[in-house]
Amino acid sequence: MREGANLAGREARNRPNGPPDRRILRLMEETAPPVRRAAIVRFGAAEPERREDRVTVEEPLEIRVGGETLAVTMRTPGHDFDLAAGWLLAEGIVQHPDEIVRIEHCREVRSAEEEGNVVIVRTTRPAGAEVDRARRLLLTSSSCGLCGKGSIESLHGHFPPVTSPARTDAAVLGRLPDTLRKAQANFAQTGGLHAAGIFSLSGELYACREDIGRHNAVDKTIGSLFRQGRLPLSETILAVSGRVSFEIVQKALSASIPIVAAVSAPSSLAIDLARASGMALVGFLREGGFNLYSGEERLSGLAPAR
Repeated sequence: MREGANLAGREARNRPNGPPDRRILRLMEETAPPVRRAAIVRFGAAEPERREDRVTVEEPLEIRVGGETLAVTMRTPGHDFDLAAGWLLAEGIVQHPDEIVRIEHCREVRSAEEEGNVVIVRTTRPAGAEVDRARRLLLTSSSCGLCGKGSIESLHGHFPPVTSPARTDAAVLGRLPDTLRKAQANFAQTGGLHAAGIFSLSGELYACREDIGRHNAVDKTIGSLFRQGRLPLSETILAVSGRVSFEIVQKALSASIPIVAAVSAPSSLAIDLARASGMALVGFLREGGFNLYSGEERLSGLAPAR
């Protein structure tokens, strides 16, 4: 899918420390544009006016592994391979980029609606092993759905708490929302997309992805660096444009990200997971300040609590 030249250049220059770049074998992505035109009638102070607007595209994406469907998500087309890789990582189905040998869009579709909307992932595991593993993991993660403590303990069985000594400061966090907005080319056209960005501890942007879904934006962003062999992201910050749920903190934990920052509010279970996982969690990150819900030790210059 198309990427802005400036963002692509920044991603190439600003990458977290990690092993040499490893590209997963893949075919060219072929998806619909993320934005389309729509005829509207604009009502305002003056007379109603017919005009053209730009709107965010929303279409289903089916993720198949080992010949079977594991997930269907509503997403904005673009960076589908990053989305699939990030989702598989967050669900514990793959742990290393070398486990994915090929990602491609399905060529044998049953209808025009499926064209460009089905991704097939082939891994190094024997046929059917990925599906069996996925079913066990998904069953385990849902077995204590009414128990927050049980969910966190189960999750830590797959993704241990973050142990890196990573720290940042309030000034760096304060700059993230503006940097993230400037990287949102499609949001500037539609006003209808979430974004997720991964930054260095000093505020350099490593990767940014947009999507109509908050979780998808995070999967795309983490997936892009995962596919390049850049994990663990233990010296980075994840910034998101919306609120923070348990699932978003889980996705950050799967990549060993120590700091999560959001422009809106976190949920209670997101806070519990961050605290149990050694992660800093920042909410209401806007001009003038933010709330720190977890991880005081990851903020430089903060006096210890008495």
